[in-house]
Amino acid sequence: MRVAYIESPEGLLPHSRQWQQLKTLIASENADVLLTNEMPFGTWLAAEEDYDLQNALTSVAAHEEGIVALKELKIPLVLSSRPEVFGNKLVNEGYALVNGEYCFAHQKHYLPAEKGFYETRWFTTRVKGFDVIKTPELTVGFLLCTELMFNEWARHYREQGAQLIVVPRATGNNYDQWRTAAAMAAIVSGCYVVSSNRIGKVSDELSFGGRGFAFAPDGTQISETSAENPVVSFELDLALVEKQQKQYPCYVSGSVDMQN
Repeated sequence: MRVAYIESPEGLLPHSRQWQQLKTLIASENADVLLTNEMPFGTWLAAEEDYDLQNALTSVAAHEEGIVALKELKIPLVLSSRPEVFGNKLVNEGYALVNGEYCFAHQKHYLPAEKGFYETRWFTTRVKGFDVIKTPELTVGFLLCTELMFNEWARHYREQGAQLIVVPRATGNNYDQWRTAAAMAAIVSGCYVVSSNRIGKVSDELSFGGRGFAFAPDGTQISETSAENPVVSFELDLALVEKQQKQYPCYVSGSVDMQN
């Protein structure tokens, strides 16, 4: 099973020249699975400190058009996220396109609140929970960007039978901590862990760093994207996942009694 992941430019719009170039590169990988970065279409909303309804609706519309564009790729399984309006905020919803059919996966729970990432001002969570999505060939868990930093959920996904954990993200140039978190998520889950990221400058204070990555079930890095190679793929081995999930530390029970 071939899995492709990407780094895509800030402000990407469906059917733009940038999208056509990226689409050509994606098609050349002949992938069975594609992972995009977090909310890949349009501008990064949370760069602005104050919620703006019109900007929110523009992003929602861009992602609705983007889903159509992703379906046109004809890839059996596409994994991504999009904004949706809920009350006076948005939700960041992970989803799967399974042979072109939209399937809900997960909504982002852990929301940063700092310069460039004012996500608590823009987003909330309507549907609680960290549940796998099961497709005919693969069981997948979503960790949307910051959620990767909370490795208990990677282990939680393993206990639900996950084989792949995907991390659509929008992060800057602080690459090392994300790579460390991904390696640990793979080690504790025995899953492949794959992440796509945005790249490009938003302002003098905010730039996205690209460098999507893939980690094997034992925590070793397989590959990563770059400006020269913004679309990368690898072969996912389900037998390796099954083997690794029987090894240390995956088999260790998590029961702890904290009372004296």
